[in-house]
Amino acid sequence: MTSNIEREALGLSPQTQRWIEEQTGQGAKVISAVSLEGGTSSVVYGVKITQGDTCHEVVLRQFTNREWLREEPELALHETAALQTASAAGLPSPQALACDPDGSACGVPSVLMSYLTGQVVLNPADRLDWLDGLARMLAEIHAVEASPIRWNYFTYNEVSRLTVPQWSRVPEAWRKMINRVQGPVPTYMSQFIHRDYHPANVLWREGQVSGVVDWVNACMGPAGIDTGHCRLNLVQMYGVEAADTFLDHYLAYARRVRCDVNDPYWDMLSLIEVLPGPPEVYQGWPDLGLNGLTPELLARRLDEYAERLVRKLDTYAAER
Repeated sequence: MTSNIEREALGLSPQTQRWIEEQTGQGAKVISAVSLEGGTSSVVYGVKITQGDTCHEVVLRQFTNREWLREEPELALHETAALQTASAAGLPSPQALACDPDGSACGVPSVLMSYLTGQVVLNPADRLDWLDGLARMLAEIHAVEASPIRWNYFTYNEVSRLTVPQWSRVPEAWRKMINRVQGPVPTYMSQFIHRDYHPANVLWREGQVSGVVDWVNACMGPAGIDTGHCRLNLVQMYGVEAADTFLDHYLAYARRVRCDVNDPYWDMLSLIEVLPGPPEVYQGWPDLGLNGLTPELLARRLDEYAERLVRKLDTYAAER
């Protein structure tokens, strides 16, 4: 059994332990807390609890990034609402168990949620099958009739102020791309989206997707942002071909078309989120076992992607 001292060394404060036990119910006792890998903007713990003769695990997320909280003070409420919506829609998400929205109980805003079995897989034995599973799961998310939540999509970068990155070797491609995202927004129907769908937020079990986590950015918005964000991650992690394969499989599975995700506008709008750069390796990737990435490799892949999207834009416009 983990002692109180060991638990405090892991960052789980006594008041947080008490809150978890109170929210879990009579006789609940926290016996261990282990920091989970992959989180970079908050701290996440796997918490084991005994209650009578049973022992079960829950997940605690604590929002400790002050800058993020200044920009979005309702993060705990936001994630709780998103989890409730996803669960009610039948999606394989954690279930929200309790929320400390302002940190009055735990010291920082916190969300307690159920534990999902599975593991993140970033080095699949069969990448094609793995990409197919990623695409199928996202199509299922977009197919549900989820209840609207009050948070809406917004870009992290101010589109009107974008400039061509100095680190790029293909500045003309970026210039054309910036011109496009500063132009008219394609027509779409707003829907419930994950907003941060990428391989490090997808769990696998026996070769199948078993769950999707990290719903704090979920909102109402265009489905093209989910496909675009995932493609941006795939480009950096594995290259442009992997991202294109993912999109092909998603389009084959998509059932409710409320946004033309094949319009390169959405991929461009996702790609400009890396600006001004230069690109850096997301720490979650090596933490979860994906090694060998460098800023130089990411820059080359992003440039190749920018060129591919500009060519696709010309073709897409000609076919319309």
